[in-house]
Order: sequence, then structure tokens, then C-alpha cells
Amino acid sequence: MKLSCMDFLGISEHFTEEEMMVQKMASEFVLKEVMPIIEENYKKGTFPKELISKISKQGFLGCNLPSEYGCGGMSSTAYGLICQELERADSGVRSFVSVQGSLVMYPIYAYGSEEQRKKWLPKMAKGEVIGCFGLTEPNFGSNPSGMLTNAKKVDGGFVLNGSKMWITNGSIADVAVVWAKDENGVVKGFLVEKEFEGFTAPIMKGKWSLRASITSELVLDNVFVPEENLLPNVEGLKGPLGCLNQARYGIGWGAIGAAMNLYEVALNYSKDRQQFGKPIAGFQLIQEKLVWMFNEITKGQLIAMQVGRNKDNKTLKHTQVSLIKRNNVWVARECAKLAREILGANGVTSDYPIMRHMMNIESVYTYEGTHEMHTLILGHEITGLQAFK
Repeated sequence: MKLSCMDFLGISEHFTEEEMMVQKMASEFVLKEVMPIIEENYKKGTFPKELISKISKQGFLGCNLPSEYGCGGMSSTAYGLICQELERADSGVRSFVSVQGSLVMYPIYAYGSEEQRKKWLPKMAKGEVIGCFGLTEPNFGSNPSGMLTNAKKVDGGFVLNGSKMWITNGSIADVAVVWAKDENGVVKGFLVEKEFEGFTAPIMKGKWSLRASITSELVLDNVFVPEENLLPNVEGLKGPLGCLNQARYGIGWGAIGAAMNLYEVALNYSKDRQQFGKPIAGFQLIQEKLVWMFNEITKGQLIAMQVGRNKDNKTLKHTQVSLIKRNNVWVARECAKLAREILGANGVTSDYPIMRHMMNIESVYTYEGTHEMHTLILGHEITGLQAFK
């Protein structure tokens, strides 16, 4: 069995049969269920909610968490391949799955009580409960330690005040994992349910990127959160940063999926498009662009595969996650530019996914740690000298 995607170096032999079956299943799902509808949703600025139940039936939500909680029990590599296939269609669809699994289900599993795991995870795996993740604030993105959202201890729980911005799934979420500082300045995680008084999640409008994804603000105005909704097994920024490492990992795989789609569209177009009596694929400058894309995608696949294996073997370092996020999103961004050039004026139309990918990737390039932040993380790793606080 082989991967049903680009595989110039024969990396299929390094994946298990189960992983290749998962990739094939995800590829077929995307082709049948996502590709036919995603362009129209992007134009309208709507998230295709009808996909939620279909995605959950495929076992994609929290797929690499233990089966005892109703999850898939898959390898992290299999999860990466799912992200790759979803983002071949659209970054917004992959973002939905990333947030649900890596930023909501993961912290409940890793930092929650056994009661919280049993209450939330099975329903979230079925798509019956949707979650979101509240860390970024209006004035604090790359510097989460400056967060102003606070939690005051009261009888029976906490009262939360503050706001969060750029929250994927926020307006459709049944529960939000919200990070706030207690009275001693210690960051803690809370499960804030949508019906809690004083909690609202207005949708953010006017986006030119991730238009097929829901982005919201979270507003907490004297929201009482009961004691049992505190995530008891973590304190400090290591909690949210641990979640971000899970999400960044999936982003690294997903970005290569977007790059693959861009490359495939550009390659097929260049073979069909005739200029000066022959297909433009026969011209040197077009071939140079195609080979660059092909070359960098292949390298990105190798990085993703090895980082996936390290994650499965529990030898993964957070700096390796920075490498996959930084490199593979940059590759996707450059592929979008080159694909647009190859398609010429046709590249800016909705007949092709080029501009949709290009605009989406601008968000992906920034969220979950900017390109510059990951550069400095890697700079610290290789020099031992920290260039930021």
C-alpha cells in the first residue's frame, strides 16, 4: 500500500498500514465532502457546519487521544496525515479539527480530572460538544504572559473577567478553555460553558482570510465558574504552551497539504495551458517554479514524518515543533505565490483555489506563534542565547 499523495522519495514504506489507510480515508473524505462546497462557503464567509457530524463519524476529532474516552487512539503521525488532507481543501476546516482536538480535548485530557475527561471527551469526539481555546487577547498575542484576563477566588469557584480575541470556533462553542491569572498572577485553565451568565462570544467580521472558519471574541464579564471547572493538573504558562505545541504540530502537516494542492493545481494548469504553440510547462521558467515547489514540499514531508515519529516515540522537543511550523507554513506561503504566477490572471479567480489558499496561509503564518517567534525560538536553541524575554 502507498500514500495517495505526493511521494517522490518513497516515504510510504515508513508509515504503518493503519496510517496509510487513515490518509487514504481522509483524502477520499475531503474529495467527496469538502472540495465540492468549500469555495462557496469561503465566498459567503460561512463555516460549513454540516461537516461537523461527518468529520466526527470519520473519527478525526481527538483522533490521537486514548480510545477509553471515545477517541481514536491513533498515532500522532496518523493525526498529522489527517491534517494534511484537510488542509489540501482549506485551512479553515483543518483549523476546526485542530482547535477541537489539540486545544480543547488535549488540555482536558492532559490537565483535567478524570471526571472532566469522562464528561467532555466522548461527547467532543462525537462532535456533540464543540470547544474553543481562549489565550490570545486584544493586546497580548506573542506575549501571553502579559494577559489581563483574571480569575478571583470566591466561595464555590472563581469569577472571571477579561476578553480574548481571534478565537476559532468561539461563536459555535459549547465550552471554552480559558486561561486567566489568579490573584497571585498564576495562569490557570478554566472550562467556561456557553450558558454561564456574563459569557458572550460575538463573531468577528470583515476577514479576508479563513473566511470558511468562525473567528470570535470571548467576553467574560463577572463570569462565575464553579470549582469543578478548573483544570486541576497544571499551573503557569506551560499549560497553554503545551496545548499550542499540539496545535503547531498539526499545522506543520496541514501546511504541506495546502502546498500540495497549490502545486498540483499549478502543474495541471501548466500542462493544459498553451502559449506560443506548446504547453507552458515546457518553458524553463515555469519548470523552475514547479521544481522549487516540488522540492520544498518533499523536504517538508520529511520534516513532518520525522517530527511525527519523535512525537509518537515521546522524544519530541518543542523546538522541533517550531521547526515544522516555521518551515512548512513558509513553504506553503511561497507555493501560493508561485502557483499564482503560473496561473497568471486566472490565478486570482475563484475558478481555482490559489487566492483562497494564499489568504488563508497569511493567517496560518501568524497564528500559533508567528514566523519570527519561531525563528527566535530556534535561534535560542542553536546559540544558547535568548533574543527575547
